[in-house]
Amino acid sequence: MSSEGKIPFKVGSVTYETWYKLYGDLKTSKKRPIIVVHGGPGMTHHYMLPNKILYEKAGIPVIFYDQIGNGASSHCPGVPKDFWVPELFMDELDNLTKALGISDNFDLLGQSWGGTLAAEYAATRTPKGLKGLIIANSPASIELCTVGINTLLENFPEEFVRMIRKHEAEGTTNSQEYQDASMVFHKKHTCTTDPWPEELLQSFAEVAKDPTVYHTMLGPSEFATTGNLKNWDITGIIHKIACPTLLISAPLDEIQEVAVLPFFLKIPKVKWVEFQNSTHLPHFEEPEKYFKVILDFLQNTEVA
Repeated sequence: MSSEGKIPFKVGSVTYETWYKLYGDLKTSKKRPIIVVHGGPGMTHHYMLPNKILYEKAGIPVIFYDQIGNGASSHCPGVPKDFWVPELFMDELDNLTKALGISDNFDLLGQSWGGTLAAEYAATRTPKGLKGLIIANSPASIELCTVGINTLLENFPEEFVRMIRKHEAEGTTNSQEYQDASMVFHKKHTCTTDPWPEELLQSFAEVAKDPTVYHTMLGPSEFATTGNLKNWDITGIIHKIACPTLLISAPLDEIQEVAVLPFFLKIPKVKWVEFQNSTHLPHFEEPEKYFKVILDFLQNTEVA
C-alpha cells in the first residue's frame, strides 16, 4: 500500500510544501520506518523508488520525498542564491520527521548529495530518534569529490578533457557538446545499465525542467562545483555521528574512495561495503546484492 501528501514547511515568513510518498502504514507497522534522501542537489525521488522493495520484502515503511525546489515539492522562483544551503534541507528533514510523527524512531538512507546531507544532519542535529544511517555513494567533502572526479577524467582521451575545460572556461557549458560529454561520463561512472532505467531518466528530466537547485548549489555539471557547495566539507564533524552507519561505495563510482574514506575513518560505528560491479547507483546495477546488504544492516544492527 502507498499514500502521498504534502507537508507545510515554513521558511521565514513563507510557507512552502514538501511532497512525500509513503509505502506502508506508520500507525500500524511494528517496523522502524526509513526515510530516503535523494541526491543532486536538484534531483527527485524517482530514481530512488526501487528502494520500495524494503517495504515489499520486509514490511519496513519507506518514505520518499522531493526536497524543496524539486519535483512535486514547492519550487521557489526569485529567492536569493544563499537560500539554497544545506541548513535549509536539514530543517526540511526535521520538519518531515515531526509532521509524520516518527522523529523519535527512524532510519535514514541518503544517496550521493543526500548521503552527505544525512551525515551532516546526524552529526549536527544529533536527532535522538535516528537509529541507523546509510550513506550511499556520497562524498565527505566537495574538494575530495573533485579530486576523485579529476582522477577518473585522466582515463578519458586528452582532447575530451580539454573540450570540457574549454567550455567551462568560456562559460559555454549549455552547449550540446558539453552536455553530451557529461552524459558520456555519467554512463561510465553514474549508471552502467543500458538502457538507463525509467526512474533515473525521470529524475534527470525533472532536473532539466528546473535546474535552479542543481546549478545554484553545484554548478554546470559534476566536473566543476562552482556553486554554494564549493567549499562544503563535513570531515571535521562526522565523528559526532552516534548511530550505527552503513557506508556504500564502488571502485568506479564518480564518488571515488578518497572522498568516502573519511566517513570510515571517523564515524565510530561504521561498516563499509564496496560494490565491485557498480558505479554510482548499485540499486540499479547490482540490485540483489544491494538490497541484501541494506536489509541485513537494517534488520541486524543493534540499536545504540
